[in-house]
Amino acid sequence: MSALRARCPRCRTLTAVAFDELYECHSCGSTFAAGLVRVPRAWGAGGEEMAAAAETELPYPEALVVDLETLAEQSTVLARGLPRRPLVLGGCCCAHVGAIRGLAARHDRLSVVWLDAHGDLNTPETSPSGNLWGMPLRMAIDEGSVRTDDVALVGARNLDPPEREYLAAHAIDEDVARALSGAGAAYVALDVDVLEPGSIPSFMPEPGGPSVDEVERILLEIAAKARVAGMGITGLAPGADPVLLTRLAGAAGL
Repeated sequence: MSALRARCPRCRTLTAVAFDELYECHSCGSTFAAGLVRVPRAWGAGGEEMAAAAETELPYPEALVVDLETLAEQSTVLARGLPRRPLVLGGCCCAHVGAIRGLAARHDRLSVVWLDAHGDLNTPETSPSGNLWGMPLRMAIDEGSVRTDDVALVGARNLDPPEREYLAAHAIDEDVARALSGAGAAYVALDVDVLEPGSIPSFMPEPGGPSVDEVERILLEIAAKARVAGMGITGLAPGADPVLLTRLAGAAGL
């Protein structure tokens, strides 16, 4: 499917057409602030629930579905096929790697605000589990898609010792304003496990997180300070409320 043409979620016809960063349906006249990209994959042991949750219905034109055999293929196809303004629905947080790569190629300096209960900063050498979904933020940094100066990690509370060392060595913290300063555009990576358990069904809940209202305020702050070029929502378990997910995407301007 071309990212320029997508199925309208309202009238269900394949007549939503990309117009600059918006989609407009030629049949019913509806407009949408982003194109939906589904990534029904989870790169780790036992992640089938996350993969299934990527099929959650959201009221955005479906512009692209990426379901490939390797993470390398997934990231390459995502980076090349992103609509102008994507809303990526994973799967695990590895879906963000290709999205960040693709958007970084379009902008001189891309900031990343990563909202997650976990750091996702491990490498194959430091990971206790070996699951790739514990590594995607580090992947995006190490491949040069985003600078550490332009990264904020918000809500992390379950970090492995090597991740804590990496954060300290590179001065990565929760300061959204710092990460956005000087950036041409921002990508928001939202793993719903950042939220207090029970807010939205998540694959790997961690106690002590912010409420939906608090995360919404953070997203509104990001949108007020920077141009949000795209957003990804990952880490879902089946049963997530599409209304809540849409509300959070809307707070980021999508």
